[in-house]
Amino acid sequence: MALKLFERGGVFYIRGTVRGQSVYETTGTDDKKAAEAIRIKREEKLLKESIHGRIATITFAEAASAYMDGGGSPRFLGEYDEETGEWSGLIGHFGKRIISTITQSDLDKAAEKLYPGTQYNTRNRQCHAPFISVYNSAVRDRAAEKRDWVRPRKPKGTTVKFLAKPIRAGTKPVAYERAAKFVLAMSPAPAMLLTTMFYTGMRPIELFTLEDYEVNVANRWIALSGSKIGEPRGVPMHDVLVPMFTALCQRGGFLFRTPRGKPYEMKEDEGGQMKTAINGARKRSGITDIAPMTGRHSCSTQLVINGVHQYIKDQIMGHAVTDSSRHYTTVPQAPLLEAINTLPVIDAWANAPWMLDPLAWAHKLAEGTGKRNDLIAISAA
Repeated sequence: MALKLFERGGVFYIRGTVRGQSVYETTGTDDKKAAEAIRIKREEKLLKESIHGRIATITFAEAASAYMDGGGSPRFLGEYDEETGEWSGLIGHFGKRIISTITQSDLDKAAEKLYPGTQYNTRNRQCHAPFISVYNSAVRDRAAEKRDWVRPRKPKGTTVKFLAKPIRAGTKPVAYERAAKFVLAMSPAPAMLLTTMFYTGMRPIELFTLEDYEVNVANRWIALSGSKIGEPRGVPMHDVLVPMFTALCQRGGFLFRTPRGKPYEMKEDEGGQMKTAINGARKRSGITDIAPMTGRHSCSTQLVINGVHQYIKDQIMGHAVTDSSRHYTTVPQAPLLEAINTLPVIDAWANAPWMLDPLAWAHKLAEGTGKRNDLIAISAA
């Protein structure tokens, strides 16, 4: 039977069956005229979906909501303005558009409109990457067909220059000797985080949410069920991290926590939770070009310098997630483990007390931090 309205508790509900699909849900309104409009639209959608499938009916806003409900990052997707009832960002731009009808050209134009005058990496990070994550989630939900998307790329040639824009800390790699001096000037808790970025290439947000069940220390393997780009992947663990991860996994739960023992909060700026620690280390070490993402960039660059094949490097960094590689998310892969262990080991870094006994040092602070000077021994070493 067709969908019908009925009133209960002052609110109108929809009930009925359309081509085998049963519905019993609230319209969320006490206005009969508005409720009737919702009923008609709901019935049309069910009819269309029964004939053409979900691909013909799922909007970008619905796909984005499903993606976030499944644990996907809301970063850059948009914010809801309660006063205007409108969304910003990608949801505001594509909201009611059927996701399966969005083309590469539509996506490129959205990036230009939402982030005018920005460089390729900004458009990729803030528009293409989150859109593709939502789209791939829709593919898994059978609400869209699989498609290869092209991301913005750095212009080729040596004549392209951006002289007016200063280089932001964290966008360039550094030598591991320089990184060691910086990390050893940090308090143990954030130092463990940054160390892991340098020796796995993982993103800050991936480590903030990493839990013990995702780590297999014996096999030197980290299995991420869903990364920043919305795809599961396996990450090899450098041997230098084994003592630290062994202890952190024994503690259980979220592996990386603040010096107060609290899990890191999810923020818009995925490295913002470490701002205080980073600024403090800059003052103590005199090194100002290192930020959370420096670890990832340095890992990627060092693997290239070490002669690691591009495909292997991309697998480690999560740039080459394919159907075949996704199948081996939880299976340690020897080539990746061999490659990650080519990263240099700095003795002072590897033998830092918090590397060998992280739980005993997890709540201590660097010299000069607050009223505590727990790491005088480290700074003097």
